[in-house]
Amino acid sequence: MVKIPSPRRLFRSRSRSTTSSGSGADICAMVAEHERIEWEVRPGGMLVQKRRTPEEDAAAVEFILVRVSTGWQWHDVSIDATATFGDLKVMLSLVTGLWPREQRLLYRGKERDDDDHLHMVGVQDKDKVLLLEDPAVKERKLRSTTLAQLMGVPCHSFIQV
Repeated sequence: MVKIPSPRRLFRSRSRSTTSSGSGADICAMVAEHERIEWEVRPGGMLVQKRRTPEEDAAAVEFILVRVSTGWQWHDVSIDATATFGDLKVMLSLVTGLWPREQRLLYRGKERDDDDHLHMVGVQDKDKVLLLEDPAVKERKLRSTTLAQLMGVPCHSFIQV
């Protein structure tokens, strides 16, 4: 026979956690979240989250402005809030001329992967992202240019007319 604890014990721990001093910010976050949700009352009297049509969902796509620093230049990029850092790299490749695989994006001091979503990491409107060139690619470019300078002219004529 399995003994089930009384419901009072189950709910007592929850009630204590909601009345603690550190939960004020949690309540404010919950209220802010509910303000963004649209509600409707169904004919049966049930309160539910409002449905959206596909056209409304397309219109509700939120774009944010991300400020990207390359060290000495700033680029303001408008991108979908739910896009990935890989998508941001593709947009930056059009502006900077660096291929996406040559770019490293840092947000809040950490390098972000291509499959990380902007909104999941916490990127908001007018946030700053640092763009660095990958050091391995930079070194390869430097080697190829120094070799080309050492080699001089790539081809010599053997027969002089």
